[in-house]
Amino acid sequence: MDKHSFDTLSEAVNTLTQEGYKEDFEAIENCIKALYSKKEYKPDDLKIIDSYRFEGITNPGDQSTVFTIEATDGTKGTLVMSYSASHGQNEALIKQIPFKRD
Repeated sequence: MDKHSFDTLSEAVNTLTQEGYKEDFEAIENCIKALYSKKEYKPDDLKIIDSYRFEGITNPGDQSTVFTIEATDGTKGTLVMSYSASHGQNEALIKQIPFKRD
């Protein structure tokens, strides 16, 4: 997949949704949940296809990353990881998702 160059987080999510990454993934306590379909996945059921990092305009500490993810069942979506203190994502679980190797 070609790397995009996005200016904003919302531009990235909108473009990636148009490209077929329609599901929103969330890393909760013990699984990665697809919010629309309500499916639950283990990290090994998923692959990170790409990632896009953003820094806050006024505060470089306001960082976030958008991951494009594909599940073994063909479900494709994005997971947004904010690096603020109150992000709510299970970061350890996200780190267990393997990156796709070309």
